[in-house]
Amino acid sequence: MSHSAITPEERFATLAEEFLGVPHVTSPAAGTQAKKGFGSSELKVYGKIFAMLSQGRLVVKLPKTRVDALVAAGEGERFDPRRDGRLMKEWLSVEASSELEWLALAHEALEYVAAKR
Repeated sequence: MSHSAITPEERFATLAEEFLGVPHVTSPAAGTQAKKGFGSSELKVYGKIFAMLSQGRLVVKLPKTRVDALVAAGEGERFDPRRDGRLMKEWLSVEASSELEWLALAHEALEYVAAKR
């Protein structure tokens, strides 16, 4: 399935809608005020981010071994929020054009982050 017809923002918004009503999950729309910049497009569980949109890419929190495997397979890269080479070992950044299913990754991230609380 091609996602080239929709923007990363639209794709993330559709993803976020899938989590509406999930216990303990808050989405960007749930905020009382619109935020810009880091965290403006994020999904949280128990107040901790598990998925977000950054620079037009899906970023999800997963176990380091899972991130390592996906990076090794060429499916994504470690998230570098400051773009200074300080990579976040438990965060995977995925291109908007990726064939990986964003919803499946977000569900995996939700389970991982919720289990760590």
